[in-house]
Amino acid sequence: MPILIMVVAIVLLLVLIMKFRVHAFVALVSVSLLTALASGIAIDKVLPTMLSGFGGTLASVALLVGLGAMIGRLLEITGGAKVLADTLINKFGAEKAPFALGVASLLFGFPIFFDAGLVVMLPIIFSVAKQFGGSVLRYALPSAGAFAVMHAFLPPHPGPVASGDLLGVNMGLLVIVGLACAIPTWYIGTYLFSKWVSERIHVDLPKAFLNAMSVNEVAVQNPPSFRRVLTVLLLPIFLILFDTGLNTLSVAKVIDGSELWVQSLRLIGKTPVALLITLIVAIALLRGNRSFEQIENICNNALGPICSIILVTGAGGMFGGVLRASGIGDVLSGLLADTGMPIIVAAFLIATIFRVAQGSATVALTTTAALIAPLVANAPELSQFDLCFIVIAIASGATVLSHVNDSGFWLVSRFLEMDEKTTLKTWTLLETSIGLVGFAIALIGSLLL
Repeated sequence: MPILIMVVAIVLLLVLIMKFRVHAFVALVSVSLLTALASGIAIDKVLPTMLSGFGGTLASVALLVGLGAMIGRLLEITGGAKVLADTLINKFGAEKAPFALGVASLLFGFPIFFDAGLVVMLPIIFSVAKQFGGSVLRYALPSAGAFAVMHAFLPPHPGPVASGDLLGVNMGLLVIVGLACAIPTWYIGTYLFSKWVSERIHVDLPKAFLNAMSVNEVAVQNPPSFRRVLTVLLLPIFLILFDTGLNTLSVAKVIDGSELWVQSLRLIGKTPVALLITLIVAIALLRGNRSFEQIENICNNALGPICSIILVTGAGGMFGGVLRASGIGDVLSGLLADTGMPIIVAAFLIATIFRVAQGSATVALTTTAALIAPLVANAPELSQFDLCFIVIAIASGATVLSHVNDSGFWLVSRFLEMDEKTTLKTWTLLETSIGLVGFAIALIGSLLL
């Protein structure tokens, strides 16, 4: 019966989102309520259980996503993205221009979401493609793939933050492990694949770009220097190393973890604090001649578009809280233990099913983490590294097979002016390549560490 309730809940969730076009937030809240009632949770405990899961997830997600969005918006508005791309292209040269665009997008993709980052970079990509020639795929796919990888693998993006929180992962360690997985995944699954596919499929520059050349000009006066942009992008990673590095030294008994200076530096390295410090530094370095009121408006405008994403991830945490309280996870844990399937493989397969069925990578990440959280709780032998690799496996499954129910599919299709068949042969295969390579790296990492 518990497994039947879980299956019905998942099917109902997919039907509401896909067939009846119910917003994912409303669908998740509704299904969480029905699941709680069906699984026998006491009536007076239903709402507290739902709110506990919702609030617990929001406590970490809202901070990281909100601060990350503000940093990304500042880099976008001040022209930091264009400075980054132009500098790298000048350094790498024409032959390596696609590689330079990809590296710029990897750096820029740390704080900014996939769709926002791609929209900002596309005018730059089209300008470079017009200058050097060849299929626009040669320049666009390495950049788009970089944003997709960073969006799926690394905090402060909502999917990995929510799934990491549900599985009890150390966020600082997840940033380090995610970065270590993201770079080779991008190079193998995106850059090398883009070189291969762009030689076989030619896509011209979009007519909309050629008819409106002004879109390639980013009208920013006094843009920041490359050094300042790079400082803003690398600072959070440097600060997070305080927490993860000192924690490792404490565990190894090299230093005393109870010392005040160790605890203080580890506090600075906690991901929310590191991002807050980075935001303050970004305002100081990128402000230019803008007034503080203008900076406030930039930060304020960054929060509006992410409200829906935060609510969806919070509702995913609610669904996970209900599943934990109902005992369904314990039954599922026993079922998977009987099959002998490793948790990391099960996580990838479940995320793939959710991704293909409903399209949203964030929903797939959050829901899958909610489903397997009880399995993780019943496996005390899993280390923090194991948990990080499970998150990467979920992210990989939530990336594969992007198709017509994924907003990213249509974003790439329309901006590059490709028909659906060409988009399936290029973007869908690229996303699948990212997912398979990412999962392979996560699986190898879990076996070695």
